[in-house]
Amino acid sequence: MFPMDVIVNPTRRLRGEIQALSSKNYTSRYLLTAALAEGTSVILYPARSEDGEAMRRCLRDLGAAIEETEDRVVITGFGKRPRPVRELDTGNAGAVLRFLLSVATLLPEVTFVNSYPESLGKRPNNDLIDALEQMGVRVEHRDGKLPITIRGGRPRGGRIRVSGRVSSQYLSSLLFLTPLLDEDSEIEVLHDLKSKVAVSQTLEVLEEAGIRVEASEDMMFYRVPGRQKYQPRTYTVQGDYPGSAAILAAAAVTESDVTVHRLKADSRQGERAVIDVLKAMGVPLVHEGDAVRVRGGGPLKAVEFDGDAFTDAVLAMVAAAVFAEGTSRFYNVENLRYKECDRITDFLTELRKAGANVEERRDEIIVHGRPEGVEGGVEIDAHFDHRVIMALTVVGLRAKSPIRIRDAHHVAKSYPQYFDHLRELGAAVEWV
Repeated sequence: MFPMDVIVNPTRRLRGEIQALSSKNYTSRYLLTAALAEGTSVILYPARSEDGEAMRRCLRDLGAAIEETEDRVVITGFGKRPRPVRELDTGNAGAVLRFLLSVATLLPEVTFVNSYPESLGKRPNNDLIDALEQMGVRVEHRDGKLPITIRGGRPRGGRIRVSGRVSSQYLSSLLFLTPLLDEDSEIEVLHDLKSKVAVSQTLEVLEEAGIRVEASEDMMFYRVPGRQKYQPRTYTVQGDYPGSAAILAAAAVTESDVTVHRLKADSRQGERAVIDVLKAMGVPLVHEGDAVRVRGGGPLKAVEFDGDAFTDAVLAMVAAAVFAEGTSRFYNVENLRYKECDRITDFLTELRKAGANVEERRDEIIVHGRPEGVEGGVEIDAHFDHRVIMALTVVGLRAKSPIRIRDAHHVAKSYPQYFDHLRELGAAVEWV
C-alpha cells in the first residue's frame, strides 16, 4: 500500500542546493488564460501538483486540447465557447473551483461535485455566488458550499459588486470572465480585499494574455471592457515562493547552508515577503539574482508581521517563530480559517501537541518562542492540508523526539517533491 504518513526525525544540519518548484498560482492562471484563448498557447515549466492536475482535467472536460511534456504544456483553447458538460470535479483545489465557477456561467447548466466533503466541501463560496446572481446567473447550492449547480448561458456585464473580505479568488474569478461578455463591466469590491497581491498576479497574467483591465489604485474598483479576446501566448512560469518558504524556514531553524534557485527577486508573489520576515528574525540570508542562500543555526528573534501580504507562507514562518527568542505575532490572517482546513485553530492544535507554546485570536497567531526546541515524540494530524504538513515538518526537525505526521501524502496538492527535496538537503524524514 502507498505510504501516507511521514516520520520527521530531529535533524541538526541541512546542506545543499535545490531548484524551487514552479509557481502553482501562476500555473493555474496561465492554464486558464490559455484555455480562454482561441488558438494555441505554450506554458513553459508548469508546476506539477494536484491543483494543476485538477485545472487541466476540468479544462479538458470543457473542450481544451492539452498536450504535455516534462517541461511544457501546449493548449488549444475553447475561447468563450466551452464544451457543454454535466459535471465538473475540481478535487480539493479551491482556486480552481472558484475560477471555473465564473467560466461555467458560459454553459447552459453544470454541477460542481463535492469529492472532498471534509475539506473543500466545507469552504464557503457565497460571495462569488452572489456576484454571479447579479449577472443573471441562477445558482443552486447549500449555504454556498458544494455541490453547486450553475444555470448560465448568457451572463451579463454591467455593475457587479463582490465582497473581498473572505477571499480574493472571487474577484479574480470575475476578472477572468468579464472581458468575454458582450457588455462592459464595472466591478466594485465591498468591505475589505484579502490577498491583494494575488489579485495583482491575476492582473499581470491578464495583461500578458492581451486583456485590458483598469484597476483603481486601492484595487477596490475595476473597469473591464467587454468583447475582448484572450490571445494565444507563450508563458514562462516562475519559481514558487509559498512552497519554498517551508524549505527556507527549515534552513533557518537548523545549522544550514542551503541555496534555493529560481526565486525572482522582483516577483509579484506576496510570499516573497518571507525574505523580509526571515531577515527580521536575524537569519543570515542573501538574495542575489534568482538565488536565495540561507546559513542558519544562529539565534532567532521574535517578529511581528501583517500576514495578509503572504498568506500561503504564514504557517512556515510561524513554524520558524516557534524557535525564536520572545513572542512573535502574525496578524490580519483571518482568511487562513477558510482554506483546506481552519489553518489557525487546526494548525495550532497540532503545534501544541508537538510542544509549541502558541495562542490564537480571531485574526492572529501568537507564538511564544522556545529556542531550546520542542519535545515532539507524538503523532499529529495534517488535516488534509499541504501547508500544514510542510510547516509541521519544519517543527519536527527541531523536536527532541521524532514526530509522525498522519496523511502527509496530501503535500502533493502543491509540492509533490517536498520530502524528496528535504532529504536531498540532509533531513531525516521517512515515509511509513
